[in-house]
Amino acid sequence: MSFSIFDIAGSAMRAQNLRLNATASNLANANSVAGTEDEAYRARHPVFAAMLNKEIGGVETRGVVESNREVNKRYEPDHPLSNEEGYVFGSNVDSVEEMANMMSASRSYQSNVDLLGTVRQLMLQTLKMGE
Repeated sequence: MSFSIFDIAGSAMRAQNLRLNATASNLANANSVAGTEDEAYRARHPVFAAMLNKEIGGVETRGVVESNREVNKRYEPDHPLSNEEGYVFGSNVDSVEEMANMMSASRSYQSNVDLLGTVRQLMLQTLKMGE
């Protein structure tokens, strides 16, 4: 098994970038409303898996799933999107959870950037040993 640290860190950075984009989308739609429960925005979260085989190591994106948490139903009969019963349906995004996700993904991304910097420095020091 010969994994490239650059490939592994790169796949981890791509995964955290996807996570940050999903979080940004969720936060952007946190206050959106719809006229039906089916049209209401549902939070989206990427699913990852570790890749570990003879050729490749890293992070694999398995897909993006929607939250199964119930959407917010509010009685607002004067709202232009309200249904015939006077209800509008808000997103099921939890802003606090999304902010925690954003902080975690950002720190994970930065850790991989730091790792690559350290590997670069170690490689340069190794090359200097041959002088």
